[in-house]
Amino acid sequence: MSFDKEIIHPEILKKFGTIHPISSTLIHITSILESYGFSPIFGPELETEEFNFDMLNIKESHPARQMHDTFYVNNKSKVLRTHTSPVQIRSMLDNDPPFAFISGGKVYRKDDDSTHLPMFHQIEGIYVNENVNFAQLKHLIFSITQSIFGKDIELRFRPSFFPFTEPSAEVDILFSEKNEWLEILGCGIVNPKVLENCNIDSKQYKGLAFGLGVERIAMLKYGIPDIREFYKSNLDFLNQF
Repeated sequence: MSFDKEIIHPEILKKFGTIHPISSTLIHITSILESYGFSPIFGPELETEEFNFDMLNIKESHPARQMHDTFYVNNKSKVLRTHTSPVQIRSMLDNDPPFAFISGGKVYRKDDDSTHLPMFHQIEGIYVNENVNFAQLKHLIFSITQSIFGKDIELRFRPSFFPFTEPSAEVDILFSEKNEWLEILGCGIVNPKVLENCNIDSKQYKGLAFGLGVERIAMLKYGIPDIREFYKSNLDFLNQF
């Protein structure tokens, strides 16, 4: 089928599709991590509780496993993945260390406000080798954030808790426009129980892991105050990118 250009408004002919800012941010972060030697891996969005929770040392009593936090499917036999970590679990079961993987894509949680959505995007990385330590993790986080936001970005690490890493930390950047600290990622040393669940000798190998929210990075990078703007199909908004 062909179209006669003469019957199409000339302003329409000037408009071309562009990459969505979320996709652009996802591609940018992925390319940075690939340059550090991480290999992208992929997995299903519909997961089992075993891979989404159990293998990651998330106990049945953990709040994340409650109905008010997680989307369950088929009488709780399946879940919409709440993070991309189960993709890493699957790859860890199929590979022997050393390895460095990144898993990125859609994840789902029961949140909906100006900074959270029921569906959003994550990029998670894991590196497993001998003699891995927290100093290496900090150096990697500094390198990643400087590649995204520039060399002058200020960071701080705060102690935190995640079932799948120990010790764990949350990382904030100093947002100069508001002169306030904003969280951008979580990270830590992989819990030995997670390695053992994947048949990896935790006495010989250690791992570091981190996870970034793509929408949060894009909001900070482009100065967007409300996460919902990314998904309103507002052409005036999208044409800015």
